[in-house]
Amino acid sequence: MTGTAGDESAEDQVLAITGVTRTFGDVTALDRLTLHVRSGEVVGLLGHNGAGKTTTVRMLAGLLAPDDGTVRVAGRDPLIDGPRVRAGLGVLPARPVVDDRLTAAANLRFVAEVHGLPRDGLTARIDAALVRFGLAERGDERVGTFSTGMRQRLSLARVLLPEPPTLLLDEPTASLDPLAARQVRLALRELADDEGRTVVLCTHDLAEAAGLCDRVIVLEHGRIVGQGSPAALAAEHGTGGVLLEVEPERAGLAAELAREHTVGDIEVDGTGRVRATGLPREAVPALVAALAERSIAVFEVRRLDPTLEEVYLAMHGAGSGRDDAADADGPAWVAEVER
Repeated sequence: MTGTAGDESAEDQVLAITGVTRTFGDVTALDRLTLHVRSGEVVGLLGHNGAGKTTTVRMLAGLLAPDDGTVRVAGRDPLIDGPRVRAGLGVLPARPVVDDRLTAAANLRFVAEVHGLPRDGLTARIDAALVRFGLAERGDERVGTFSTGMRQRLSLARVLLPEPPTLLLDEPTASLDPLAARQVRLALRELADDEGRTVVLCTHDLAEAAGLCDRVIVLEHGRIVGQGSPAALAAEHGTGGVLLEVEPERAGLAAELAREHTVGDIEVDGTGRVRATGLPREAVPALVAALAERSIAVFEVRRLDPTLEEVYLAMHGAGSGRDDAADADGPAWVAEVER
């Protein structure tokens, strides 16, 4: 499933980018991009730096105009109806955007005032947001004393406080410890499943995308090179492999035999485990037979399913992405969203 966006009807599309091209000088950030997102869907945007992820988010927020093509958010043009569009968007940058001079609770209260949230029940609403992201005991402390992870969690609480129906998130768990990252992923999944929120997630964390997203879209040089559910992409583009556990002293010989049956990588550790990627399923019996012929005791043979990481590397190759100004991010553009 590669190329353009899916076939969902226009009524189902909360976000619709159609045939959009955007250049910055000699750099083409988006190249006739067509991308549609349905209500309640969690979509991951994957790609190297400079692939067009942040430019896409800026287009949706109405901060950039396309050179060609159309952008619609809930049927509205973000350039023409920007305030109404942005009122329904919650945008989280890669770096936390909070006021270090204020307490955590005061940061949330400020956001409530900017968005005109009703004063009745506001304290309870703020308390619930702090609890949700593990900050209940730090609500009265100045944010300047917080760790980066705590500030990022507060940023997410800040984005969610007005209850926007659509979330545009850039690396929301990048600075979090594993427990906090899991907490955020569960919260995002809950927002989509139980509350019908739409989530677009820019991430480099392929395991996160595989576990959280309904659909992933892989961008390269402003074009979609692949899209679909993580499982479907893995099945289509991945090759999987096999994990063998043999006698540690025979692992080297087992690896040599595995190389005769696969075109992928071979990894050997010191415990007798041999990992052979790119090994076709039908080649496994022949490999096991070859090991038996050499009297190599095999304690375990486990088939490895294709991973999203394998798919990503297959689509992009091993080269590094370009990192240019066209896809830079940071607090400045997020501040514009909130105006």
